[in-house]
Amino acid sequence: MDKKTLEELKTRLLEEQKRIQDELGAFAAKDPNLKGDWDSKLPQFGDRTSEQDENQDEVEEYVDVLPVEHSLELRLRDINLALEKIVKGTYGTCEKCGKEIELERLKADPEARMCVEHA
Repeated sequence: MDKKTLEELKTRLLEEQKRIQDELGAFAAKDPNLKGDWDSKLPQFGDRTSEQDENQDEVEEYVDVLPVEHSLELRLRDINLALEKIVKGTYGTCEKCGKEIELERLKADPEARMCVEHA
């Protein structure tokens, strides 16, 4: 892969990393004890007519964002891994067979860890 293409993919990875961190930051906080982990915040609606209704709504919203948090964390983990591989010089190598990942695949999914055959 040429240097220009690598830089373009790195830029895309960094932009997506920031977007995901911003999205996670809207409803979760980084876990200081576990690298790469985020903890969803329990929403506080306040000033409701019924405390029971308020608590129920807060729990429902919290349960709704947990799968989103998990999905974003996994995506962020893959992006961070791809950025680490760029630094190490191993970016674009299939983790299964060791061959180069197809450029078209990397352009479509810059954090891809395996070639099309092993994905």
